[in-house]
Amino acid sequence: MTHEFKEIIESYTIARQQGIPAVMATVVDVEGSSYRRPGVGMLILKNGVSKGAVSGGCVEKEVFRQAQSVFETGIPKIMTYDGKYRLGCEGVLYILIETFDIDEKVIAVIQRQLATRAPFEITSLYHKKEQSTIDMGSIVRFKTGQEFPFSNTLDFETISHQTLLESFQRKMQPCFRLVIIGTEHDAVQLCQLASATGWEIEIIGSPKNPKRLNEFPGASKVYNLSPEDLKISHVDHQTAIILMTHNFAKDLLYLQAIKEYAPIYIGLLGPARRREKLLTAFIEYYPEIRDEFLEAIHGPAGLNLGAETPQEIAISIIAEILSVCRNQNPIPLQQKDGAIHDDHKRKSRHVFSPKT
Repeated sequence: MTHEFKEIIESYTIARQQGIPAVMATVVDVEGSSYRRPGVGMLILKNGVSKGAVSGGCVEKEVFRQAQSVFETGIPKIMTYDGKYRLGCEGVLYILIETFDIDEKVIAVIQRQLATRAPFEITSLYHKKEQSTIDMGSIVRFKTGQEFPFSNTLDFETISHQTLLESFQRKMQPCFRLVIIGTEHDAVQLCQLASATGWEIEIIGSPKNPKRLNEFPGASKVYNLSPEDLKISHVDHQTAIILMTHNFAKDLLYLQAIKEYAPIYIGLLGPARRREKLLTAFIEYYPEIRDEFLEAIHGPAGLNLGAETPQEIAISIIAEILSVCRNQNPIPLQQKDGAIHDDHKRKSRHVFSPKT
């Protein structure tokens, strides 16, 4: 969800420059099933424009209607949406709606933190009973110790004396990033589709045939680097790398270039025989390579979906990366026991203690 928060910050920055007031709606709790999990947010502007979503589209009109009182009073409110009676779903959503009003300095700090790919937390404080009250709101907290409320109406001192507040905390990981090494037509398709998921896409091309950013819709960066010059910053477990140069020797050299990194996924394009040949040659050069590095390699990249076209192959690769990141064994949802979404949220009844 970090990429959604990043997009909300970008949209809010533009709105603030234009003098357009904004409120934020956040799903802080769900009873039963829902289209999306708690933690999703939706920025609503006074001019009727919105960014993000709290459901599949069925709840947003009601959220917009309820947000009007927050625009008028500045007082946060909690609203409930019972899907059982309105949609035939089983879930009841609890949505916190609050003013979103942060200044340019705070925006700059948030953008710098996002750029460093450092995890952070957002804590939302609320009363589960449907009401409007000034002691509800959300706070962003970074590992540096910096913390900022969504709205300057949130009074830390008042909140510190509350004993009946619900607290919903979510840990926000860095935006997921896909590094594509290769610049052929299928790399463009993978870039476009992966970007549509909200991933940050970086393209690595050869300096002998340099590429420009506008040739890869959805990419944030394009580098034209030889294997010996390749350096990828902030490689973490929110980073996947796929080798798709369509050249065995180049793939081998780039694989050697990333051997010290620890991405969660490394994809190799091509059949299993090519993978075995590539890994055999690689291990001959580096017999002491870490087991963790080899275990991250997936080849042929992608799930067995019967994919044939470059677009379908890209979908199968994205699906496999998601299954690896979420530690899932892909099966049809109709065969899954229990809820569609595993409950990762951490919620407790306690007093939020701001730093002093």
